[in-house]
Amino acid sequence: MLELRPTCEHCNTALPPDSLEARICSFECTFCAHCVDTVLANVCPNCGGGFTARPVRPAHNWKGDNYLGKEPASTTVKHRPVDTQAHAVFAEAIKSISPAQR
Repeated sequence: MLELRPTCEHCNTALPPDSLEARICSFECTFCAHCVDTVLANVCPNCGGGFTARPVRPAHNWKGDNYLGKEPASTTVKHRPVDTQAHAVFAEAIKSISPAQR
């Protein structure tokens, strides 16, 4: 079950469960679209993977209790600002490689 983390790990921008701006890597590191595009170059600073849009969990119980009311979003903030200079060096070597090939 995705945690649906509440903020961007870098800039701490709020990313509520219905946010279309949330991006996650395969380890569920969570960043806003702005940081992924302008700071991270689509390279996760924690694992080197790429990002994809985070799914939105249904707000209503359409079927089988699979909704926010039964499985709420996390409230635990993981604010770990990225060292942008160190990340630029790290990302330079792999950002041209497709995330599927990393």
